[in-house]
Amino acid sequence: MKKEDKNKIVDLIASTIKEYENFYLTDITSLNADKTSILRRECHEEDIKLMVVKNTLLQKAFESLDENYGEMEPILKGNTAIMFSNVASAPAKLIDKYKKSKVPALKGAYVQESFFIGAEYLPQLVSIKSKSEVIGDIIGLLQSPAKNVISALQSGGNTIHGVLQTLSER
Repeated sequence: MKKEDKNKIVDLIASTIKEYENFYLTDITSLNADKTSILRRECHEEDIKLMVVKNTLLQKAFESLDENYGEMEPILKGNTAIMFSNVASAPAKLIDKYKKSKVPALKGAYVQESFFIGAEYLPQLVSIKSKSEVIGDIIGLLQSPAKNVISALQSGGNTIHGVLQTLSER
């Protein structure tokens, strides 16, 4: 491969890393063509971009970026596929779906500006909530006391109304 081509690939990987908030490094070595095609289709359905890269080119892409991705260097061995997503837990859920076959295998992840090195972090990564889910939870918590007060006032009003009606009928 020519140096120009390698530089284009490094630039493509670096721009993709900048484009997405989260990425997962996985190993899909033992997948045949049919299973790889199925995995790519599922990634597309979940809005996950799957890219198979050479470790040296990925390392050069990391080095070209402003942020320090040095923690990822020890896991850049063997075959590496990157799953890019703006939803933090989407690739983890897809990897978890295949955990019985152990392919794709999680090598590491960069999620919400944190590094997760090793497959033992998969359960934690699956349970990470997206930004919109966290905002929804906060809004629900903020609305809960107001709903309780309104509910109490409404039920109290019905009770008082019932007592007054009973007294007026007597």
